[in-house]
Amino acid sequence: MDNQKIKTDTNNTIGKNIREARQRAGIGQTELVSRLQLLDIKMTRETLVKLERGVQHIQLEQLKGIKQVLGVSYEELLD
Repeated sequence: MDNQKIKTDTNNTIGKNIREARQRAGIGQTELVSRLQLLDIKMTRETLVKLERGVQHIQLEQLKGIKQVLGVSYEELLD
């Protein structure tokens, strides 16, 4: 079930929210990806860039990991 993809809207809300939460936390893209990989979540920096730009849909497992690493709620990432 964690392979389920979450489609973003045309405004790229999820990607923008991830970028803002990451920047608020003072974490760079490479560091976020490294922390996710330590949690056995498959992500590359290229994937994160695509997610933040709204070019790629995010997988549920990735969303869970980003939420955990950044210490934010699902609402903050999805609203």
